[in-house]
Amino acid sequence: MTGLPLQRDDGGGRYPGFSTVAQARHWDPATAAVVQSRMGMAPDVRFFTPEEEAAARALFDQLLDQQAEPRVPVVVNMVDARLAEEETDGWHYDNMPRDGEAWRASLAALDQDAMSRENCSFALLSLDGQAKLLQDICDLDRDLWRGLPADRVWSLWTRYACTAFYSHPLAWDEIGFGGPAYPRGYKNLGVDRLEPFEVRDVRPEADPTHGADR
Repeated sequence: MTGLPLQRDDGGGRYPGFSTVAQARHWDPATAAVVQSRMGMAPDVRFFTPEEEAAARALFDQLLDQQAEPRVPVVVNMVDARLAEEETDGWHYDNMPRDGEAWRASLAALDQDAMSRENCSFALLSLDGQAKLLQDICDLDRDLWRGLPADRVWSLWTRYACTAFYSHPLAWDEIGFGGPAYPRGYKNLGVDRLEPFEVRDVRPEADPTHGADR
């Protein structure tokens, strides 16, 4: 269940010194504005209630292994903005509510489970307690969890978490992604052929899925 910890600009990452936004001068103005806006002030939370926001922050920190700095700081805000504007994937499973309703129901269910275990909200559980609860949900696979199909809930959470996380330039730095290619483009196509602005992976032998059983 564990995500990939971020190690940016501290010499400990796989692409030390690499910065996607340093390439902004090569992007067209519209692209640069979109990407750089993600580095600015996070949008206000409009969809989640305070209780839902607290549960969602704890959930995303667990799913993305962001219990400590450095971290992508705006995952909850980006997901909240999508739900507030109803910018969903355009579909939902026939045995699940629409995404906004499903998020409210699943976050409430997390708090209910936490309350039954430790008499507190999910956000106030210990990190180990949160991880154990989430692992138990994941292990249910296709069984129901508080009236919701556990595998579909897991899909909902991870789809939104990964879409938000990997749309942020700081996550791009962690994976060595050079960012938008317009209008400059990429010319050195092929395995292990780097552009002049790219940084070579200093730990190519590392397994990016280490510890991620699911």
